[in-house]
Amino acid sequence: MTAIGISAALAAVALAGLPGFAQQAPAPAKPEKCPAEGFSGGFTRGCPQKQFANPADIAALMAALPDRAYATPQSPRRVLVLGRAVGWVHTTIPLAAKMVEYLGDKTGAWMTAITYDAAAITAENLKQYDAVFLASTTGAFLDDPNDKAVTELRKKALIDFVKGGKGLAGIHAATDCYHTTTRGASPGAVPVLAGTWPEFNEMIGGFFKFHWVYPTLIRAKIDDPASPLNVMFPPRGYDIVDETYTFAQDSFSRKRVHVLTSVNYAKMSAEDKAKEPAATKRTDGDYALSYIQRVGNGRVFYESHGHDEKVYFQRPFVAHMLAGIQYALGDLKADDSPSEK
Repeated sequence: MTAIGISAALAAVALAGLPGFAQQAPAPAKPEKCPAEGFSGGFTRGCPQKQFANPADIAALMAALPDRAYATPQSPRRVLVLGRAVGWVHTTIPLAAKMVEYLGDKTGAWMTAITYDAAAITAENLKQYDAVFLASTTGAFLDDPNDKAVTELRKKALIDFVKGGKGLAGIHAATDCYHTTTRGASPGAVPVLAGTWPEFNEMIGGFFKFHWVYPTLIRAKIDDPASPLNVMFPPRGYDIVDETYTFAQDSFSRKRVHVLTSVNYAKMSAEDKAKEPAATKRTDGDYALSYIQRVGNGRVFYESHGHDEKVYFQRPFVAHMLAGIQYALGDLKADDSPSEK
């Protein structure tokens, strides 16, 4: 059996028998026209969630895969990819899932199971995994709207999984979850941003506030040139064109996370800086792109980019994801002390 075949077999065994497996997440009212399976180039809302990436995108992704892992697995590793999006649905979700699968297959660093069903997040099912990867999950992605008790059990299972010594990795919209924006009734009132699941908001590092839309050129700086998670980048930094997420100021803190890369805000044009709404603009000019942190006995890695398919064709980006997931698994050791003491 090929390595890819092994991952497919693992997914079938791991997810068989789970209630509701392979069902689509509840969606808002369906618009008049939805893209076909394999559509790429943005996001949708109100359409059935697609679970298959464009074959041409997969081919380009495979050409960007690193040749080997950054660390030898301490034991056979298993990663569960969850791609359920309840709000905005990014077309890169199935491509991100395949990235995780193919990275593990090619390097031998882990085996992968992929699901779009939140029913996979139970204490019993998670026992067979070493890390969970959130592929641009949005909204209340673990919620069962018809069963509050089930929702709470799923939330507890994920928190306990990480705090108990396992890993969590997330990409792009994994921080566009469990938060609200309340707008005042009076004209000019400042919106109030708040997380709705504080434990998760803190564990993933923050929650979404604003993004520079695709395609915006972002100049990234390397905050920790000595980190093994940054060896694929030149010390001077790199340029990337994507949709760039930013976090509500009080939800993200360098006193909690170890920042790997961030927006080189000093080099951003005044025009692009002005696109951020003044009412909720960060006052510190601090826009982290990727970071790691300890949560209990577990480890968390997050990467802000990953909106557009073309990002997954870039070898340094894909290599960064490999290193980040290996950190979350506990195989790649790195300084994860808070960046700001």
